Amino acid sequence: MNTNIKFNYMYRDASNYKSWGSVIFINPGETTLSDIDARLLNVFGNDRLFIASQIRIPEVFLYLDGDITIDDHCFHEYISVEFTAEAENNKHGRSINEFIKEVEHQSNVGWQPFDPTDPFLSSRKRFIGFLDAG
Repeated sequence: MNTNIKFNYMYRDASNYKSWGSVIFINPGETTLSDIDARLLNVFGNDRLFIASQIRIPEVFLYLDGDITIDDHCFHEYISVEFTAEAENNKHGRSINEFIKEVEHQSNVGWQPFDPTDPFLSSRKRFIGFLDAG
């Protein structure tokens, strides 16, 4: 039975190069895909943009393994949710509803954009990597 939820997202730079990511959450309340999608779209809005580190999911920037270019920015884009039989891979043990509550909270607090060309980024990447490892 496909009861887990796969949250699909991507990073798209200004030249339209893309990198994809997904996180799989448990769905103990058996929330429907349409309800999950509606709640996420309500938070992300028409542009579907968010900052991955602020909702504790992996960043999938193209520049993580290479050089930052003028096409790079800090936002990721929500794509879809789907049922999956794949095992949960959310490092923070959240259900899909807990994740959505975190997204809603962060949206209300406000996304904190950053400039990937800032020299602080290399320290930030090490810090985020440390957080993701835990």
